[in-house]
Amino acid sequence: METTTASSETREPVPESVSALTLEVREPDSFDVKSYVAALPARPGVYRMLDRQGGIIYVGKAANLRSRVASYFRADVVQPKVVALVRQIAGIEVTVTDSETEALLLECNLIKKHRPHYNVLLKDDKTFPFIQITTQQRFPRLSFYRGSRRGPGRFFGPYPNSVAVRETLSQLQKLFRLRQCEDSYFENRSRACLQYQIKRCSGPCVGHVSPEDYAEDVQSVIRVLEGRDQEVAKRLGDRMEAAAQTLAFEKAAVLRDQLAALKSIQASQIVSATSDVDCDVVAVVTGPTLHAIGVMFVRAGRSLGTTTYYARAHLAEADEVVDAFLVQHYLVHEAPEEIVLAHKPKDAELLSSALGERAGHKVTLHVPARGIKVRWLEMTADNADQGLRLRLATEAGIGIQLADLGQALGMVTAPQRLECFDISHTQGEATVASCVVLGPEGPLKADYRRFNLSPAAPGDDYAAMREALMRRYKRVKAGEAKVPDVLLIDGGLNQLAEAVRVLEELQVSVPRVVGVAKGADRRPGQERLFLPNEKTPLILAPDSRALHVVQRVRDEAHRFAIAGHRARRSKARQASVLEEVPGLGPTRRRELLKRFGGLQGILGAGIGDLAAVPGIGPRVAEAIYQHLHPDQ
Repeated sequence: METTTASSETREPVPESVSALTLEVREPDSFDVKSYVAALPARPGVYRMLDRQGGIIYVGKAANLRSRVASYFRADVVQPKVVALVRQIAGIEVTVTDSETEALLLECNLIKKHRPHYNVLLKDDKTFPFIQITTQQRFPRLSFYRGSRRGPGRFFGPYPNSVAVRETLSQLQKLFRLRQCEDSYFENRSRACLQYQIKRCSGPCVGHVSPEDYAEDVQSVIRVLEGRDQEVAKRLGDRMEAAAQTLAFEKAAVLRDQLAALKSIQASQIVSATSDVDCDVVAVVTGPTLHAIGVMFVRAGRSLGTTTYYARAHLAEADEVVDAFLVQHYLVHEAPEEIVLAHKPKDAELLSSALGERAGHKVTLHVPARGIKVRWLEMTADNADQGLRLRLATEAGIGIQLADLGQALGMVTAPQRLECFDISHTQGEATVASCVVLGPEGPLKADYRRFNLSPAAPGDDYAAMREALMRRYKRVKAGEAKVPDVLLIDGGLNQLAEAVRVLEELQVSVPRVVGVAKGADRRPGQERLFLPNEKTPLILAPDSRALHVVQRVRDEAHRFAIAGHRARRSKARQASVLEEVPGLGPTRRRELLKRFGGLQGILGAGIGDLAAVPGIGPRVAEAIYQHLHPDQ
């Protein structure tokens, strides 16, 4: 057995402050377990199991690498996952760390990078929306927010999705009428906008509400979002009575309506706790290879809703799925003060310490025995179960469609990866190509790509398709992307021939290349599929499941290309022609516009006039003139 040790560098990036030692152990013809285990240090670290091709099939962490790795090779091991894993191990790489916490962070990084077959892999990495109140302003704004919360103001959430945020915003805007408009719009109003007319804003931009009353509404919104509804209701009641006593009946009527609406919202709240609880409730439902992890967000004792994650995990148990989710999810998203679980994780103390260190506050992993938190767990598990059933049904449907497509194209096995290309432009302007990918699980959006193209002849779709395919499949040949089983080209024989030529030049072998052409009147169901060296197109029945999957991926490529083209065209049309002049930065452009009043004045100016502008000079003036008058 060959053993190599390197202390100066590692094969993988490690978190800051990790002092790492990499030990590589390869299997020759015979595998000496005793010598192999003896070569490992009894220190914390991460181990990577390799197959015969050198690919990483499993990543794990350990407090004692020697003991942990040796446990895989004991004679009494009967777990199906361990048995299947050990059969494929052809080598092991070990990275030693200073602490178990550092090992946990490194393990998470490696799993995300390499996505090993036997690890629990989350299927999506969601970012959650918040509600923001810009409390630093005189008239704060209430708005939807997604992103870093390092800026000024107060943030409330996270919410499971944008729908939940917008429903909450709609209720709050009806209740307290805080402004929602952007600052630039707010600062330039001369009369109240439509939001004021429909009673969704109190009109602070034009002085329809005093700063004191507006500030009171802001505080009421904050209290509601903090779960202090009863306090808000009492204050509204007191203000209503005070207004009535001073004969301000119109104001009292407004407060009365606010109080009634607030009580209606309180009555519709289906899940709430008596205490001020901020927690996430995590429940897992396991399937053969796909697992659903439900997360309920509870803030200030009130449920904000649930979301579901999906994880691939071959032969994994529910406890392992939960442990992996906690690491992968909460090392990206900030953990609340409490995470409610059905079972205590194996490394609960380590997880709690690592998550708390990252979040900046104590994080408790709690397993309730009774009470409302048990009910929350049941509800979260029910939602996860429903999500898993729907996901499996969807995957089964796509699997059948792919099997039918493989049969229609004469393939021995069903294709597992489809790529489709489309081109979008407006008379040659802002040409964009799209590449979308579909697998048995549905669209693989992380693999989608757009290409901003500059063909020699604008409007030449063949040249544009060639450029896009060249750029994509050079990366495929370099091993940066997977080779598809079926490559779909939106077009007929000529586009198909161009695609085949590109693949031949790059020496990339794709099992099936298909051109998808619309029918005579371009209606769905009349598509013709062209194959290389086949003059007669393949025409599938309108109700064919194979045709349906082709239509789905073709339409998605079309949508993705159009979206990219419109964005690029809009950006180009909003740009000033002055931005294209070399050496002309924003300060000089501003001076030019100030001197000549606009682009028309600059177009009418001579080189001497341009050179007289502060900061321009003769050389830049001549460059500007030549750029604006290329024919002179």
